[in-house]
Amino acid sequence: GIRGLRHPLVIRTKSGDMPAVGNFEMDVALPAHVKGTHMSRFIALLQKHQEPVDSTSIVAMVREMLPLLNATEGRIQFTYTHFVKKAAPVSGVESLMDYEVTWTAIAKQSAAGSIGVELNLRALVPVMSLCPCSKEISEYGAHNQRSHVTMSVSLDPHTKMTVEDLVTAAEGQASSELWGLLKRPDEKWVTERAYDNPKFVEDLVRDVAGQLKGDQRILSLVVEAENFESIHNHSAYAKISLTK
Repeated sequence: GIRGLRHPLVIRTKSGDMPAVGNFEMDVALPAHVKGTHMSRFIALLQKHQEPVDSTSIVAMVREMLPLLNATEGRIQFTYTHFVKKAAPVSGVESLMDYEVTWTAIAKQSAAGSIGVELNLRALVPVMSLCPCSKEISEYGAHNQRSHVTMSVSLDPHTKMTVEDLVTAAEGQASSELWGLLKRPDEKWVTERAYDNPKFVEDLVRDVAGQLKGDQRILSLVVEAENFESIHNHSAYAKISLTK
């Protein structure tokens, strides 16, 4: 297959279509007697699909790839930066937040000829965390830091899910979400919001997993959180996984 291919995309989001640049990996499994694959057909497939990308179009593309490459198993994976326009909590000033996103679709053809697809979505969401222990033992203040929540979910390929669905789950369970631009009244709100909502790194992954657990579109999930500790030169880390 191919790796490291940069290609323009239009991503379908809840607020409209968004241009992006994807970094692609595309490959197929070959039987032992076949010397190699048709590399140019991967590019041709991408060129053909100019429609806005969402979970449905990704599944359709990987299904189409198998007969095009004369293969019974194949994979399409791409990573890009997803932007969401957010309004600050008090002033309402708008700015963009960026999230690192990876879609992976794996197609396998059965002996009967039907093609099944495994669809996975990974999103890294930056948030704010405030330490409950620090708050408890201090006369005033508490140490807080930026954290990364990474959610990797396996999806029902027959349903639709957007990146914003995962972003909302992570931001809603953090001590506070983040914004690209804040005015002074917004900074006050964020500071007090985090202070009133302290979370250990273990709390964060449990709460995000609990939020995603009830989503019928999700078949399995892994949630990781890394707190870039402001009082240490190392990170705090937690991980939880669940298969329904």
